[in-house]
Amino acid sequence: MGLFKRNPFGHILFLKKWLIRIMGAMTHRRFRGFNELQIEGSEIIKNLPDKNVLFISNHQTYFADVVAMFHVFNASLSGRVDSIKNVGYLWNPKLNIYYVAARETMKAGLLPKVLAYAGSVSIDRTWRAAGQDVNRQVRMSDITNIGTALDDGWVITFPQGTTTPFKPIRKGTAHIIKRYKPIVVPIVIDGFRRSFDKKGIRIKKKNILQSMEIKAPLEIDYDGETTEGIVKKIEFAIEQHPSFLKVLTPQQIKEQEELNKLREW
Repeated sequence: MGLFKRNPFGHILFLKKWLIRIMGAMTHRRFRGFNELQIEGSEIIKNLPDKNVLFISNHQTYFADVVAMFHVFNASLSGRVDSIKNVGYLWNPKLNIYYVAARETMKAGLLPKVLAYAGSVSIDRTWRAAGQDVNRQVRMSDITNIGTALDDGWVITFPQGTTTPFKPIRKGTAHIIKRYKPIVVPIVIDGFRRSFDKKGIRIKKKNILQSMEIKAPLEIDYDGETTEGIVKKIEFAIEQHPSFLKVLTPQQIKEQEELNKLREW
């Protein structure tokens, strides 16, 4: 790799590699130390093609979710299954991993700007800006940039566009799937909201068992399925369909409390 070789977004890969190494070393104990990340299904990662893969996930914090995925993906590619033991897997990280994030979030301070250089595909949200509800047109350049990232590698997206659970899936994700026909891999995470603050920077509580389940790629008829049909598949795949919301019986509440105790290792 040439010293000044750049990716399609103009980022110098040598610099990006060192950012991932340094940030990975600094954050490793957040998922294997202060807290414990339980991983399931990471063997799927190493069997994926090098590009045109779209990861869809529920969302719990601004940054910790993505950072954890960078750890898990690179650990799996280095031969570890469901483990991020020994951060040495980041010495030669996969450099074509991107994630979709709100442009205003990635400009809010030095740390977000550093994280943006590590792989952000920044977009303007069409429904929210500066803490206010808005209604604006999708920027075609944002869609094109996501397509560019897919053409170069893997893209992580959070199709609800918010860290609030059980919010509707944004149809933009379904449009991207139909347009670029990526392999779509669902991920379900938990425990991050209890571990970190909303931004995913400050450790809010230690000894929390976090979880990340990587599921088999979705079966999608890119040309035959409707946008609404793909949205429905996404809702179920990342376990954010309203049917996952239910009124718990006293016995179920007791069982849930016992499970939460077990999560404190």
